[in-house]
Amino acid sequence: MSKVATKARDNVWYEARYNAAKKYHNDKLLSREGAAEEAGIDRTRLAKIELDTIQPYPEEAVILADVYHAPELRYRYCRECCPLGKNMPEIEEESLDRLTIKTLARMDRLQKDAKTLLDIVSDGSVSPIEREELQKVIQNMDELNEINQNLKVWLEKNGG
Repeated sequence: MSKVATKARDNVWYEARYNAAKKYHNDKLLSREGAAEEAGIDRTRLAKIELDTIQPYPEEAVILADVYHAPELRYRYCRECCPLGKNMPEIEEESLDRLTIKTLARMDRLQKDAKTLLDIVSDGSVSPIEREELQKVIQNMDELNEINQNLKVWLEKNGG
């Protein structure tokens, strides 16, 4: 059994590998050599990823997320490493009941936003005050999108 890495301890890629080894009882993932073999990635490259010396390539991020059963790594990669994904929602690991409560609260707010949208477009123009209201509606929809992404990750992680 390998020892816990001290230099890589706070690295998300290392943590995902270590957690997958424990959760799925996959002893190969306890070592970088075993994980590199499972993922088909060079061991030295994996070490550099876990030590924050380099960022993984997009295809490596997908492979590692799959091997570690950690779909949140894909979202994190897109959000933090890819210039096209900088505005992606943040993924937080939450329980299904907490995500459900957040979803229902946002959906309730969106019903009110639908009326606001109708009021805004009814005269065919958007005044400065209506523009501010529209920004709030968009923000609420963005928050629902973030919850939706978190639900997708929850489902993937829990056998969906």
